Amino acid sequence: MSDEQEFAAFVREHIRSVWAVELLLLLKRDPEFCWPAPELVRELRASTTLVNDNLQRFERSGLAIRDDADCWRYAPANPLLAKLAEQLEQAYRERPVSIINLIAAPPDPVQGLADAFKFRGDK
Repeated sequence: MSDEQEFAAFVREHIRSVWAVELLLLLKRDPEFCWPAPELVRELRASTTLVNDNLQRFERSGLAIRDDADCWRYAPANPLLAKLAEQLEQAYRERPVSIINLIAAPPDPVQGLADAFKFRGDK
C-alpha cells in the first residue's frame, strides 16, 4: 500500500468529520496535557455528544487515552499512528480543503486523494 493510500485509509477509518480533525489536533498540540471532556467541548465549541463520541473512537483506535481523573490525552499506540496523525496535521494546515474532501468522499476515492496531493508545476 502506498503512503497516500495508507494516509487515506487512516483518515477514512479514524476521522469522520472536521470536528474530529480539530479535536485530534487540539489533543496533539500538547500530548502531556490531560483535557477534561467539558474543557474540550468549550474549546471546540462543540456538543458534548460529538466530543465524547470522537474521544471514544480515538480511544478504541489507539490515538488517545483516558486517565483515572477522566481526562484525555493524545497518545498514539504505535509509531505508525503517530506518523499518520503528523501527516494529517501537516496536510490540514497546508491543504484543508483536500482533507475535508477526503472526509466527505465515498469510501473509494484513493485516486482522488492522490491527485489532490500532487504538486502541479505545469500550470
